[in-house]
Amino acid sequence: MKKILGRILLVVPAIALQVFWYVLLFGGLDTVVGGHLGNVIQILFTVLAVIFVLVLISRRDESSYKILWIVVILGFPILGAILYAFLGNKSTGRSLKRKMEKAPNKVTVQEFVDEKDLSDELKKEDRRLGQSVKRIYETTGFPLLKNDTSKYYPFGEDMFADMCEDLKKAEKYIFIEYFIIQRGVFWDTLTDILADRAAAGVDVRVMYDDLGSIATYSLVDIRDLQQKGIKCIPFNPLFFVTTQLNNRDHRKIMVIDGRVAYSGGVNLADEYVNEKELFGKWKDIGFRITGAGVKSYTFMFVEFWNSFSKDLINKEEIGSFDASDSVKDDNGFILPYYDSPMREEHTSNVFYTEVLSLATEYVWFYTPYLMLGDALFDAFIRAAERGIDVRIIMPGIPDKKAVYRLSRSYYRDLLKAGVKIYEYTPGFVHAKAMIADGKVATIGTVNLDYRSLFLHFECNSLFYKADIIESLKKDYETSLESCTQRTLENINNGIFYRFIDCCLRVLAPLL
Repeated sequence: MKKILGRILLVVPAIALQVFWYVLLFGGLDTVVGGHLGNVIQILFTVLAVIFVLVLISRRDESSYKILWIVVILGFPILGAILYAFLGNKSTGRSLKRKMEKAPNKVTVQEFVDEKDLSDELKKEDRRLGQSVKRIYETTGFPLLKNDTSKYYPFGEDMFADMCEDLKKAEKYIFIEYFIIQRGVFWDTLTDILADRAAAGVDVRVMYDDLGSIATYSLVDIRDLQQKGIKCIPFNPLFFVTTQLNNRDHRKIMVIDGRVAYSGGVNLADEYVNEKELFGKWKDIGFRITGAGVKSYTFMFVEFWNSFSKDLINKEEIGSFDASDSVKDDNGFILPYYDSPMREEHTSNVFYTEVLSLATEYVWFYTPYLMLGDALFDAFIRAAERGIDVRIIMPGIPDKKAVYRLSRSYYRDLLKAGVKIYEYTPGFVHAKAMIADGKVATIGTVNLDYRSLFLHFECNSLFYKADIIESLKKDYETSLESCTQRTLENINNGIFYRFIDCCLRVLAPLL
């Protein structure tokens, strides 16, 4: 609360200055138009509302998203047009895009990750899946690579110990990027190690999402890190009311010397490693990789850092990437990539939709939230109806009750189609993963909700025929033993609840 109050004291004057500027602007305009500014604004926004509706209808987008905004705009032309311009229009990320494109030392993924894309090689084993993977490369620039070592962590605390050991061995640089950072056993332990390595001459840089950590991290904490020799910046800082407030950095990345990378759902706060209990047992997952895939995660960090910091990272300063001491000749493939609201194609949403249509045996998901767009929702239903074993593990104890209730509004249609839904009885599931037919899997930061699939920056790793897939499968099967299966008989099916579900589903794209 103290950090939020501090931020309020910082942000409110800036917002007040914005309001004052608008008052002066509109006051001047009102004088110019002879006191008829209200009528002019009403006509202007009515015209804008019609234009926005026509654009929405013609746009290739999720129909539920379009319907929501059409209702809002037509129902409240002035307010609806303003809200759509600030929150609904997916071009609101253009200023971020320009900032990233104009960043000094700008390099492309292909220049940085100087490895050949191997999706054509994958096509020789599975032509149709290879086509989908090739499309990821074409839209994101991230190549399919040979997988070296990949270690799976079924809980955040399992990953914590390995992180500490790898950080202690850092010799050149440490790059850390997370949605949430919070002081506690987890982050304070890491900070002590980071300070020690920085004192030894290691280049240590930390980036966090400003809005994601608004209640947990502040400028005071940044100064504390800087005094320890650790460079730290917020992503997309919140100082003014801007159109890119929706576009948050939800990624979780740790890169050490180009030798090892960590990712998954785990944020740098105590509940993620069960040092603090908020919603029962916290079930989260992560992974550690070595080899060429580390290059992709290094690029992700460098691209964002150079877009928001004046203390730039040059590719030459990073040097050559260290090969693993235990390279595996045949451990499948890996494709690390990130989702971006600045792209026309929403990579993870498209890929999950296609995997559900390609599967011949099963597709299993971990997700804390369930708010599906129409295409993905339909893919779940069609896969189950054709006999595919489709399963979803959800939290048994929610972190956000309204979002949990909205997630449950999807249960009835999914269960009717044959999708199996389980809720993790011991507590909250924050894991984000997919496994299909025992040969392809994704692990990362992508939730099955609108924000993750359409609005946030997310990172994911796609694995094909890698040993980590079997580890994920075993963990999933173990988790099922601690779950309660939901059925049509044990969910609320009354008319009142179904009406509430319909209302909630209309609001899903806003949450």
